[in-house]
Amino acid sequence: MPAELLRGKKRLGVRMIPTEEASARRREIEEKLKQEEETLSFIRDSLEKSDQLTKNMVSILSSFESRLMKLENSIIPVHKQTENLQRLQENVEKTLFCLDHVISYYHVAKDTEKIIREGPTGRLEEYLACMAKIQKAVEYFQDNNPDSPELNRVKLLFEKGKESLESEFRSLMARHSKPVPPILILDLITLDDELESQEDVTLEHLPESVLQDIVRISGWLVEYGRNQDFMNVYYQIRSSQLDRSIKGLKEHFRKNSSSSGVPYSPAIQNKRKDTPTKKPIKRPVLIPGTIRKAQNLLKQYSQQCLDGKKGASNLIPMEGHEHDLRVKHLSDTLSDKHGPAAGRDDMLDMEIDAYIHCVSAFIKLAQSEYQLLTEIIPEHHQKKTFDSLIQESLENLMIEGDNIVSAARKAIIRHDYSAVLTIFPILRHLKQTKPEFDQVLQGTAASTKNKLPSLITSMETTGAKALEDFADNIKNNPDKEYNMPKDGTVHELTSNAILFLQQLLDFQETAGAMLASQETSSSASSYSSEFSRRLLSTYICKVLGNLQLNLLSKSKVYEESLSAIFLLNNYNYILKSLEKSELIQLVAVTQKNAEKSYREHIEQQITAYQRSWLKVTDSFLDRNLPVVQPGVKLKDKERQAIKDRFKGFNDCLEELCKIQKAWAIPDTEQRDKIRKTQKNIVLETYSALLSRYGNVPFTKNPEKYIKYRVEQVGEMIEKLFDTSA
Repeated sequence: MPAELLRGKKRLGVRMIPTEEASARRREIEEKLKQEEETLSFIRDSLEKSDQLTKNMVSILSSFESRLMKLENSIIPVHKQTENLQRLQENVEKTLFCLDHVISYYHVAKDTEKIIREGPTGRLEEYLACMAKIQKAVEYFQDNNPDSPELNRVKLLFEKGKESLESEFRSLMARHSKPVPPILILDLITLDDELESQEDVTLEHLPESVLQDIVRISGWLVEYGRNQDFMNVYYQIRSSQLDRSIKGLKEHFRKNSSSSGVPYSPAIQNKRKDTPTKKPIKRPVLIPGTIRKAQNLLKQYSQQCLDGKKGASNLIPMEGHEHDLRVKHLSDTLSDKHGPAAGRDDMLDMEIDAYIHCVSAFIKLAQSEYQLLTEIIPEHHQKKTFDSLIQESLENLMIEGDNIVSAARKAIIRHDYSAVLTIFPILRHLKQTKPEFDQVLQGTAASTKNKLPSLITSMETTGAKALEDFADNIKNNPDKEYNMPKDGTVHELTSNAILFLQQLLDFQETAGAMLASQETSSSASSYSSEFSRRLLSTYICKVLGNLQLNLLSKSKVYEESLSAIFLLNNYNYILKSLEKSELIQLVAVTQKNAEKSYREHIEQQITAYQRSWLKVTDSFLDRNLPVVQPGVKLKDKERQAIKDRFKGFNDCLEELCKIQKAWAIPDTEQRDKIRKTQKNIVLETYSALLSRYGNVPFTKNPEKYIKYRVEQVGEMIEKLFDTSA
């Protein structure tokens, strides 16, 4: 083995092996070398082929590049020429289009003049499309050719079209705006909760198709017309219809108002039949029927005070049913004797009822008008337009309310306090509806918002003045000799005062607010229902106190016993009236012992009355009466004393029974009580006198002095206070 090979193997780290193994190993290595050489040869051949292919590919690409360059050099000039031609073509097309577009503006006036001249009626969409073309033509000529005669032509056409649209707006509004029927208004303001939850009564002021046209015209006039005149047209027409609707409702009341109420539409009546209702129908607060009776009685009394001498009163208040019949008879008598006055009272009731309904109608109609307005008028003009729209109707309501206040003030000057009773239901309704009023008038001018509060304040001031004047009149009523009941029954002043106070029960909160409105104390500033109730209680106690003082003064025109009967009847009437109504609870707010006090006054008057019988019972006293001894003959002086006692008893008894039979105690309980007490006292004493001297021969004519049996005396006393006996 060559030395180099051995060295090479050593470098490769080949371990020296024995000779046989070395030979085998060498052969193996030689085979591997041979294979490696073959592989190397194959790789060399492949590289040579690859180099050849690369050269061929480079040659092909070089040739392709050369050809592309030649093609590019020949195509680019053609492409540029084509691109220039295309650009020229586009410019020509654009120029032609612009020419057509410009030329079209010159034809707008001719194309649209006929449609504009004929107006938008029946073809609003087409008309608005023409107006859009004219608007664009105007803008074009203004920007590009302001000196063109075509500009003036399209301008005139545009103005004519705008005027036609304004005229169409006015025509549609005037032609289709109609007053709301009174029956529908009544249904709207008298729905109960259950019906309202199922289906509301809606007002269709304008047909839907007409409304859409009006909205389109309004939108165009705002956007392109630059004109707000149509808003004035809108509020003038709608304001007139609102006012006519309310006046129509008032006229409906004049024709149809009755005790059975105002009829509703058949649809609503059918709904009420088909729908079970759990709550009463919400109607505006109407003037109670008893107020009319109170007005008649108070007017009669105030007229008597104004006329001066009138003689005795024909009003004899009774208790319970008897009293109601007497008051009804008096009311009927007034109606018969004073037909025109009674008719005026009915008319006044109708006017008050109608006014209350008109206030509620205004709220509902104004709400509906605002909903309609929001669809037609731009948002930033809605509040102002609505303010103008409702002015006429609202002003008429306020003027009518002021007239009621003025009439009440004049009546109060005449001491006709029935007028204040007309204010109560109206004032209560105004205060109840004030939150809705405030909501409806939200966003209007301050002068508009302040109209209702001013009317409420005026009514409260007038009402408070009437209440105070009434209390003062009760105290200072000068009627002492005239119009005094000859039988000592309840005075007309008492009956009227109680009747007036009873009317306040239905308006406690309103009356209390009237009185509170005049308070300047710090407590008034923190107004509450309890404070109002205390003020009303104080006022009622004041009236009752003034009435008591006046009755005491009036009672002095009678002799002592009839004065006691007069005060007894009046005190008893006051007490029973307080107990039968809620007045006693109101009085108790500030005077806990009022009932007890009146009972004590009644007992005092009973005691004072009983003193009138002392001259009868004094006849039986043992003072100076002879002592009768069996078998002893009476002296002439003794016989005369007995005769005088019996004669005095007979004369006093007859005189008292004759006089007091014409007196009256309407209260059956009190009448029976007084009769029984007097009968027991008189009969007990008379029986003792008869048993003592009945069989004594003090006279030859005993029937002349012993005229009555005990039973007869009792029967005579039973006929006291009975004019029919």
